[in-house]
Amino acid sequence: MAARGSSAARREPHRRPEPQRRPAQQRRKPVQSQQRRPARQSVVIPFPVPERQPVKRPRRRPLSREEAQRRQQARLRQQALEEEGRELARGPIDLPFCLLVLLLMAIGLVMLLSASFPSAYYNTKNNDPTYWFVRQAVFAVMGVAGMLFIGKINYRRLRGLAKTLLYVSIFLLIFVAIPGNPFAVTVKGATRWIGVGELFSFQPSEIAKMAIVIYFSDSISKKKDLMRSFRYGILPYASLLLVTAGLVAIEPHLSGAILILGVGAALMLVGGINWAWVFGAMGAAAGMLYFALFVVGYNTSRIQYWLNPWADMRDKGYQLSQSLITIGSGGLLGVGLGKSRQKFLFLPEEHNDFIFAIICEELGLIGASVIMLLFAALILRGYWIALHARDRFGSLLVIGVTTLIAMQTFLNIGVVTGLLPTTGISLPFFSYGGTALSIQLAEMGVVLSVSRQMKPTRAG
Repeated sequence: MAARGSSAARREPHRRPEPQRRPAQQRRKPVQSQQRRPARQSVVIPFPVPERQPVKRPRRRPLSREEAQRRQQARLRQQALEEEGRELARGPIDLPFCLLVLLLMAIGLVMLLSASFPSAYYNTKNNDPTYWFVRQAVFAVMGVAGMLFIGKINYRRLRGLAKTLLYVSIFLLIFVAIPGNPFAVTVKGATRWIGVGELFSFQPSEIAKMAIVIYFSDSISKKKDLMRSFRYGILPYASLLLVTAGLVAIEPHLSGAILILGVGAALMLVGGINWAWVFGAMGAAAGMLYFALFVVGYNTSRIQYWLNPWADMRDKGYQLSQSLITIGSGGLLGVGLGKSRQKFLFLPEEHNDFIFAIICEELGLIGASVIMLLFAALILRGYWIALHARDRFGSLLVIGVTTLIAMQTFLNIGVVTGLLPTTGISLPFFSYGGTALSIQLAEMGVVLSVSRQMKPTRAG
């Protein structure tokens, strides 16, 4: 049995013993009704944030007793200067300068009425001979009120308006040069005005002149010795002058560009630039003037008929030839106030650019000389105020304003008398132009404001 069993065991294939399975009751874990697996909770691992180290500021060195005293003295000195400025700002205005301005303005209104009533009667809609005079008188009253108001304001406040006024003037000059601009007014081929119909118009170049004066005075008064360098004393101001004068010249308005360049150069010269740059600028200005007068077609005919207006006195040389006839007919004593014959539509622009010719005809050489002496007295008094100004900023302001008046007067009289080529430039306080008169009187208010704070003098 044993052998049989052993052979049978050999014949059967070898089988792996089956693993013993646990009963189902033993495989399953007993469910515990009372103990439940806790719900998974998200664990937030904090990112390591470096602690902020307190900024260690360098400890100030304790002031010594002498330094503390010096700072206290400087603070007291500054307070005393401010208090002195407030006191001086309430001082009296320069009476001679104010009287000269009012006298020139009054004579200008009378001469405007005398020179303009024929053209106002024939050229206005309602045939009103006092049309130009009434409008000018209204602006004169507004200008005098503005002059007295500005004269009471401390001129140092203009420092804060320097950049804003400059940016506004440049924007207006660009605005008037935009082609197809409905607000731009074109007269005789020149687009120099911004206006709304016949109600109101003004020249942006008038604002640009005053903006240049205020900005240059403010900037130059802060630099002092830096004005001798090219980087700080020449480059920024020359660039600004070229941009502003270039925008005025493309209107075209050659006389306005000359005034802007001239007043800017005068302020730079007084500000302390090197004289070598002055002579170089004069040469460059002469070259630009030659180009503008003899090369550009707009001005070439003016030069030709300026040298010989009688060559074509019926067309190109008509205005200058009539001006010379008007001046010559006045003689020594003139034909009398209001008795001019050339103003009856013979002389163009008799109430504007060529009003000085009517003065010569009606008041004669003596009357015209008296008016020129009044202008000379006003200009000299302005420079006298500039010499006695309280600070550098005030001195530069008065020099700029007075130089504008001096250049404009000289250019206008030079054009009327044939000394200079014909350009559209008005005579201050006399020529028709409401906004121009108001701005000129406002400029006189700036001079009066500076005169309130003049240094005390023994005589003058």
